[in-house]
Amino acid sequence: MKLRIPDADVLWDALPHARRHEMEVVVGPGDLDDLNHVNNTVYLAWCEGVARAHALRLGMGTDALIALGAVPVARQHTIVYHRPAYLGDRVRVRTALTVTAGVRSVRAYAIDRLTEDGQEETRLAECETEWVWVDPGSGRPKRTPTEVVRAFGF
Repeated sequence: MKLRIPDADVLWDALPHARRHEMEVVVGPGDLDDLNHVNNTVYLAWCEGVARAHALRLGMGTDALIALGAVPVARQHTIVYHRPAYLGDRVRVRTALTVTAGVRSVRAYAIDRLTEDGQEETRLAECETEWVWVDPGSGRPKRTPTEVVRAFGF
């Protein structure tokens, strides 16, 4: 499956509410690297955080997925960095579940600096993660459970 990061804004507007989620974070001192901007690994942590919050909002947290007999594990992350974020920046992290087919799912993410009144100011990064569904006991690939497909609006 060849991955391509879609235009996040067009994608966001086109998808139903169940397929997307967003959160805001404020850059803290622990997010910074030696150059005093957000470390690249923090962007990935934000992406994972918004994906987890999305799943929890829909009742599909880790415990629920284990009970269904399949959990997602990351296969590949693609991140494109556009601008750095700095201490005190308000950042919006959005995710959209874009594809689910067989044992794979794909999430797109957009990370934007916000103005003081909450408007998008600057695109900081875009990310895409390919997930593979596996049996939590054996670790072997397993089709996405029907309950998950339905919960996420497919």
